[in-house]
Amino acid sequence: MQFVEKNVRADQAALKELIDQGFQSTPVAIIDGQSVVGFDQQKLIELLGL
Repeated sequence: MQFVEKNVRADQAALKELIDQGFQSTPVAIIDGQSVVGFDQQKLIELLGL
């Protein structure tokens, strides 16, 4: 599975992207255009088809 990790503490552009998308906390996972904020294991399993 491929993924892109963005560290909002070290990367100001990543932080701006997060804020511009309306998020105020981390972690955020975006899977096929759907957002998961926090660690929602069931939602992650569902979106990843596991």
